[in-house]
Amino acid sequence: MAYSSDALLFISVLTFFLLLVSSSGVAEARWYGPGGKCSSVEALVSEQLYNSLFLHKDDAACPAKGFYTYSSFIHAARTFPKFAGTGDLTTRKREIAAFFAQISHETTGGWATAPDGPFAWGLCYKEEISPASKSYHGRGPIQLSWNFNYGPAGQALGFDGLRNPDVVANCSETAFRTALWFWMTPRQPKPSCHEVMVGEYRPTAADAAANRMPGFGLVTNIVNGGLECNRTDDARVNNRIGFYRRYCQIFNVDTGPNLDCAHQQP
Repeated sequence: MAYSSDALLFISVLTFFLLLVSSSGVAEARWYGPGGKCSSVEALVSEQLYNSLFLHKDDAACPAKGFYTYSSFIHAARTFPKFAGTGDLTTRKREIAAFFAQISHETTGGWATAPDGPFAWGLCYKEEISPASKSYHGRGPIQLSWNFNYGPAGQALGFDGLRNPDVVANCSETAFRTALWFWMTPRQPKPSCHEVMVGEYRPTAADAAANRMPGFGLVTNIVNGGLECNRTDDARVNNRIGFYRRYCQIFNVDTGPNLDCAHQQP
């Protein structure tokens, strides 16, 4: 049977866009990229939503102005299809909220009386202002630091992290990919942040004794527990939680248990 050009165009579009209904009955739009791989992130985070979450990232006051683009985030996320693609709709939204909260804290330019509040200023910086180490200081959304992170990240993602760490601050897609690599990759004895947020983490007896139980607080422990956990009322932990609560409210999901790591051993 012969098809008109309009019909062929319609069929092509349908092969890339499917409307799925989740088990909860919520309709979800999903885009399929090359090879038919679905990007769950694109289904849940539109460009308009992304820009509203990081409301001031392109302000003149932010040194990373113009760096953290939506397209760079989406392209990086396609490298990790399990990110925001594991579990039910609530679990996927909560993982995105947790990831955005952590990278927002790491790159925040907000302050207590900032316009639109302190939690509207994520993705304002792309590297540490006064790094102690020229080579392996914090860069990118997760502020990737230390040679033992730059080396494996580069090996996994196809760049020389030890000889050319500056690429993380010079290429926005690479920056997001390093953040997602850190998020998705378990580093024994640490689980991955992804495993914690999607319910795949199972505490060992030692973890239970150290109160390292599942929840956003354990993600903070993975990211910077040596400096922020096992202490009460740490302002950095509270800032992470503030971002997380904001994003969970916008995604219309609850935060889940164990928000802080005040009583967790690093």
